[in-house]
Amino acid sequence: MGSFLNVCLSRWPEGESIVQPRSHCRNCAHTLSWWENVPLLSWLLLRGRCRTCKEPIGGRYPLVEAAVGGLWAIFVARALPDDAALITLPPSALVLPLLTALAAMLLAWFLVALAALDAENLWLPDWLTIPGAVLGFLLAALHPVLLLGLDRATGLPLADGLESGRFGLLTPAIYRLFAIAVAAGAVLLIRWVYQWVRKREGLGLGDAKLMALLTAWLGLPGAVLAFVIGVALGTLAALAVLLKPRREGEPWGQMKLPLGTFLCLGGLVSCLWGKEIIALYWQLAGF
Repeated sequence: MGSFLNVCLSRWPEGESIVQPRSHCRNCAHTLSWWENVPLLSWLLLRGRCRTCKEPIGGRYPLVEAAVGGLWAIFVARALPDDAALITLPPSALVLPLLTALAAMLLAWFLVALAALDAENLWLPDWLTIPGAVLGFLLAALHPVLLLGLDRATGLPLADGLESGRFGLLTPAIYRLFAIAVAAGAVLLIRWVYQWVRKREGLGLGDAKLMALLTAWLGLPGAVLAFVIGVALGTLAALAVLLKPRREGEPWGQMKLPLGTFLCLGGLVSCLWGKEIIALYWQLAGF
């Protein structure tokens, strides 16, 4: 699936089909043999270059394949029972863990895809962010039991109190919808203030939709953590840009950075270690 995502990332921005033609070199159109298309291994065997024209194969290819494979392995390991329980449990008891693993895997796939698209094209397509946000909201609103399983798979307190059993169906939906509106609205407010002060656009609407997606899946605490981490990473990248030698006349102040990429990285960190980071924060804050 990481290899397939690479096909999508190369062809979506060009408006090309992701089905036809077969995988090929983007420079010389050489159709890849089966052994040239093995995730990770082929890139290493080819030493990162096309066998025919010797054009470099971007580092994005192995990074995306490794990220998707690694994240999926982690979320499956967290969602499924341990080995002893797998042996003793009836097959019906594995349905919910498998569904929660699939949900966590889908979230990881969305975030890796959006991170790469924004990094390479400064583009967060609506047909990824909006369906992703809707799907996360539906999981929160319509199937709290599945969401509790996703909580265990990702390590985040996603269920927002649903484990207490006190809430009816509508209350979780209204709470999550309110959280989505707050998170997306905060980004839109920052965008408006920047535009009002600088008289030019600083944040795209895609960033607000991405925050809606993160909040739909991770809840407001997880999304806020993702935002803080994303802004911190973006700040470090901006400092690196400032320190980089520039050609004469190059306007560094107008260079664009992919905030969406940093937000997705923050979302992944929030998925993997969010509960621990939030607990540590409250402990240091004295609560």
